[in-house]
Amino acid sequence: MPALSAAAPDPRAAVLVCLDFGGARSDADAEELTRLAESAGLTRWRLVKGRRERPDAKLFAGQGKVEEIGRAAAALDAGCVVFDHDLSPAQQRNLERALERRVLDRTSLILEIFAQRAQTSEGKLQVELARLERLATRLVRGWTHLERQRGGLGKTGGPGEKQIELDRRMIAQRTRVLRRKLEQLRQRREVQRRGRARREVPSVSLVGYTNAGKSSLFNALAHAKAHAADRLFATLDTTSRRVFLPEAGTVVVSDTVGFIHDLPHALVAAFRATLEETVHADLLLHVVDSASSSRERQIEDVNKVLAEIGAAGAPQILVWNKIDLSGVAPGVERDEYGKIRRVCVSARTGAGLGALRSAIAEAAGARPKAREAAAAETLSL
Repeated sequence: MPALSAAAPDPRAAVLVCLDFGGARSDADAEELTRLAESAGLTRWRLVKGRRERPDAKLFAGQGKVEEIGRAAAALDAGCVVFDHDLSPAQQRNLERALERRVLDRTSLILEIFAQRAQTSEGKLQVELARLERLATRLVRGWTHLERQRGGLGKTGGPGEKQIELDRRMIAQRTRVLRRKLEQLRQRREVQRRGRARREVPSVSLVGYTNAGKSSLFNALAHAKAHAADRLFATLDTTSRRVFLPEAGTVVVSDTVGFIHDLPHALVAAFRATLEETVHADLLLHVVDSASSSRERQIEDVNKVLAEIGAAGAPQILVWNKIDLSGVAPGVERDEYGKIRRVCVSARTGAGLGALRSAIAEAAGARPKAREAAAAETLSL
C-alpha cells in the first residue's frame, strides 16, 4: 500500500468507488456519485470502477481493488474514499485501516450533504437524529478509547462502565430528546393542517427526484424566492406558500426534500415529520427532469419512497420539467378517458405554467365532488 505523503491529505479530494455486482448499475450511477461528491463540497476526485460477483466480506472491494484504490488516493493526495454502496461497520473499519484514510459509504455521504444543507431548526434536528441513529450501530469503528473502563462512582479499582456503554447511553438520551422535539413540531403542523381543512383550502405538494427542478417550479408557481440551485439536495426544508388560482381559489403549495435512488431508510424515518405534508396532501405534483436519460428509473424511485411513507394513494399529476432542454412541447397530455396523463413545463422559461395552473385547478375542483361522493357512500352503508 502506498505510504501517505508527509503533508496532510487534501480534505476536498476523494477517490470515488463505483462497483458493479451484476445488477442494473450504469454510467448514470457513476455520474450521480460524482454529483453527490460535488454537492458534499469535494472539488477534486478520481473515479474507480470495477466488477465483482459479490462483495468481499472483509474489504468489500477485494484486496486487489483496494490496492488500486490506495494507489489512486496516493496519486490524488485524497483525504477520503467514497463508496457508492452501503458498507458494514466492519468493512468500513477494515478499509480505513488498509487505506489509512477516512472511508464514507453512500449513506454517510448523503448524511454529510444533509448536515451541510439543513437550515431550519427542524431540519437540523432531523439530520442530527439520523446521524445519531446510524452512529449507534457503528460505535466500534476507529475509536481508540472504547476499551477503557471507568470505576463506579468515580472510584478506582474494580471494573466499571465501559466507555462504549456510556457513549450508547448518551446517544440514546439525546435521541429521545430529538424525537420529543420533532413530535412537538409534528403536532404543531397537524394543527395547521386541520385549520386548512376546516377552511377547505386544498394542499399541493411538489415531490420528485433531487435536482428535477422542484424548487424552481415552486418559485415560478408561488412567485417565491426559495433557494434553488443546479445541484443535488439543494433544498431540504419544506417551504409552503399560498397561491391563488382564478378557477379554484386559494391553494397551499409546498416544496419538499428531493428523493434519490436508494435513499437511506434512516433519512426517510428522520424526515417523516416533514414528509407528512406529502402524505396528507390533496394533490402531488411529481416533478420529473424530462431531459434526464434516467427519468423512468427516477420516477420509479420516487414512487417507491412515496409508498414507503404511505403516500402512494394520493392523487398525482406527472409534471415533466426542463422541456427547454428536452425539446418537448409545453401543455397538458391526456389519456383516452380525458384524464391528465402529464403536464409539460419549463420552470426556467415559464412555458406551460398556465397549463399546469389549470391542471391544478381542475384537480382542486374535483376535490369537493370526491369528498361528497365518499360521504354519500358512507351514509348509504
